[in-house]
Amino acid sequence: MLAVARMWWWKSTIRSRLAIVMSIALAPVLLLSAAQSVLIFNHESLEQKVDLTGAVERSAASANARINYAGVLLRGLEMVSVGPECTSRLAEIRDRLPGYANLVRFDTAGEVQCAASSIPSDPLRTDRPWFRALRRGSAMTVTIEPGAAYGEEPVLLVSVPAKDRKGLTIGVLTGVIALESIRPEIDPRFDPPGSEAALADRTGILVTSTRAAAFPLTLKGRLSGDVGDRAAAWSGKDRLGQERVFTAAPLAAGDIRAVFSAPYRDVIAWVWLNPLSAAGLPLLAFGLALAGVWVVADHGLVRWISYLQRIAAIYAHGRYNVHPQRAQRAPPEIRDLAETLDCMATEIATRDRALRDSLVHKDDLLREIHHRVKNNLQVISSLLNMQQRTLVDPAARAAISDTQQRIGALALIYRALYEGPDLRKVDLRTFLGELINQLIMSDTGTRTNVRTELVVDTLTIDPDHLAPLALYAVEAISNAKKHGLAQSGGALRVSFRVRGDLAELAITDSGREGASPAQVGEGVGSTLMRAFARQLGGTASFRAETSGGMTACLTFPAPSVPTPS
Repeated sequence: MLAVARMWWWKSTIRSRLAIVMSIALAPVLLLSAAQSVLIFNHESLEQKVDLTGAVERSAASANARINYAGVLLRGLEMVSVGPECTSRLAEIRDRLPGYANLVRFDTAGEVQCAASSIPSDPLRTDRPWFRALRRGSAMTVTIEPGAAYGEEPVLLVSVPAKDRKGLTIGVLTGVIALESIRPEIDPRFDPPGSEAALADRTGILVTSTRAAAFPLTLKGRLSGDVGDRAAAWSGKDRLGQERVFTAAPLAAGDIRAVFSAPYRDVIAWVWLNPLSAAGLPLLAFGLALAGVWVVADHGLVRWISYLQRIAAIYAHGRYNVHPQRAQRAPPEIRDLAETLDCMATEIATRDRALRDSLVHKDDLLREIHHRVKNNLQVISSLLNMQQRTLVDPAARAAISDTQQRIGALALIYRALYEGPDLRKVDLRTFLGELINQLIMSDTGTRTNVRTELVVDTLTIDPDHLAPLALYAVEAISNAKKHGLAQSGGALRVSFRVRGDLAELAITDSGREGASPAQVGEGVGSTLMRAFARQLGGTASFRAETSGGMTACLTFPAPSVPTPS
């Protein structure tokens, strides 16, 4: 049985080996860790709500004690708040009490009898709910909506009835307390991390908070009714869209709620905050799994892939005679891949040799064709030269000479192609230099001392563009020799510039001394020049120079043949 299992193991695929090792290493530990993490997370989430509820209840109890103390204080001021010096006495008491903005005594008509500081006018004071409740017999009222502005900041009014010796209500004693002074505070020793506290009215509007962004814009729907004697808890989003847990508890007044907010921790955030308890066991499991996978993958997969990569790199350099023989000891998938790679290299080598032979043969044939075409053109030129010698008419001899020059330009193109390193393009600078020399040398018998200037941007050009360009240059230079250069010589400037998407060939002669610039007629030369320009998709233009010469300009879209590096 052991021998069968061992044989099956060594014949099994890599995926099977990795799946078995990972399943054995991960299954029990990961399942146990996941279950334990969920239990711990649920327990801590419950504790967070309990802690937050306790925090809001403690804050509510503290605020209630502060409010109840204010009621006791006001009842003790019944005798102090009367008489000619009551204002100074109330002001002195207010200054000694932190958080108090004012101490006031009203009569039953709502008029101020005495106050520690100024009181806003309120003609409807007697109709305010808190004032009416005191006149009807309430022992104390607390409100944050007094009906008038009793301070620059949000305030809380604690009021008790002022009575005479017979127990009849003769006025109202009111303490104006800044809400900021009774706002719940965060105690990092007991409250959950990230907690924030606030006070809200019955409608759910925040009146003060430690950080407003930690609460929604309104708590309407959560605080619209009586929260009850016990704190309520719920989950929601704050103003920044973050999920948080909220708790609220009523204060003694009933109109005000203490509200606490703490970050809601989902499983992912909880794992980040509790790396040891939440991620310790899973990390240990992954460590064991990775160790097992590493051993199997390294010996069964990685080293063979690296070996095949080295073989492929050798093939990339054109050495197809190397065979992956070591892969015979690899798993079945690697052996199949190595055999496929070897077959591919053999096929590529065979096709590569065939393609190289075919390309060499093709280049040889093209060069031979270009050579023969050039030779045939030279034969035609020689025949025309023989015919020219038999002619007496100067016009006929000139026409034969022009034709010879055109044929010579075409022959030069074919020579440049078969003599150059690339059959698809020609260096324009070298070609134009040879063309000018050929045209000037052909006229040495009648004109000497012609100075030539060649300015050409570096560019390689294909034969389709080179042929009309060369023939245009032949016509322009021939016209310059006939009409723009003196018998004793002159200057001829050939310029080729590439400016963005346009190329420009300009041929300028120096003109004949004492003569007006040559005029461009409608002869064969000008007709051919315009035809060659249209063939290139450009335009031919002629302009007289102030020096007496003429410039023939050819502008056409620049060819897209790349410039050699």
